[in-house]
Amino acid sequence: MSHRNTTRVVTSAAALTAGLLVLTACGSSDDSSDSASSKGSPKSNLIAVITPSPDNPFFKAEADAADKKAKTLGYQTSVASHDDDPNKQSELIDAAISRKAAAIILDNAGADASIGPVRKATKAGIPVFLIDREINQTGIAKAQIVSNNSQGAQLAAQEFVKAMGEKGDYVELTGKESDTNAGVRSKGYADVISQYPDMKRVTQQTANWDQQEAFSKMETILQRYPKLKGVIAGNDTMALGAVAALKSAKRTGVEVVGFDGSPDAIAQIKAGTMRATALQPAALGAELAIEQADKFIKTGKTGQPEKQAIDCELINKANSDEFGVFAKL
Repeated sequence: MSHRNTTRVVTSAAALTAGLLVLTACGSSDDSSDSASSKGSPKSNLIAVITPSPDNPFFKAEADAADKKAKTLGYQTSVASHDDDPNKQSELIDAAISRKAAAIILDNAGADASIGPVRKATKAGIPVFLIDREINQTGIAKAQIVSNNSQGAQLAAQEFVKAMGEKGDYVELTGKESDTNAGVRSKGYADVISQYPDMKRVTQQTANWDQQEAFSKMETILQRYPKLKGVIAGNDTMALGAVAALKSAKRTGVEVVGFDGSPDAIAQIKAGTMRATALQPAALGAELAIEQADKFIKTGKTGQPEKQAIDCELINKANSDEFGVFAKL
């Protein structure tokens, strides 16, 4: 989920439209059968970057990394947020299509809801490069570059089991049901924890990747389960909400593990209020997407398979000084 710097993010519908009108006309070659590149549309020099809300530091980090890398390679950029609203995402993609963007970098607003807009862009001759979240179809995006969520979840779960001493009651906070990552991480956790019969998941609740929602739900959970020993969350934002709820309730001795590798989570790990998190390298995934978009624009090919996974790394107190803003130092 997670899991962010100087990029101007367009949030209102009016500002969004105005921001995207700066795009200059462009088309691009596409090696798929439904490409519109054969029409010979003039190319622009703009790459549209569309992500969830930058209020989440993870999404801000990937948007900033994509923006910086694209500018380094000589492109203009337009950076906007769909706020996990499929309708807003469609409007942003339509605007990019109408201005013939050279490419679209997209952290999508739903594995199913995003299929249509991605196909529409591809048919218009605009290559789409997905980062962080996959869609439930192959063959329409040029790349789907994601963290190895299953591998990262298993790393985090192993540390969680160790912290819990292989026994005790725990709760799991999950992300948005529409996000494929939520299910993959939850399954990764279960694959490890299910091997320890003395660990009991007393409840599993979604907090939709949101810190305030996690805080509110944890307040109720803590009242209902006084013997709770651990919290494992699908992203750091929810883990931080759990940490805040534990502090508010003056509860100690409860192990908290997250996922993303956010700077705030690392700070809590150093402070001893979180046990661990799994780093997914947001900046690296975004930079790879820009590099592959650049190669596709220039050659018509990426040289890489559509589905690409980047391994995660476990961060705990022992190695917390080795990591920065969603990246290893």
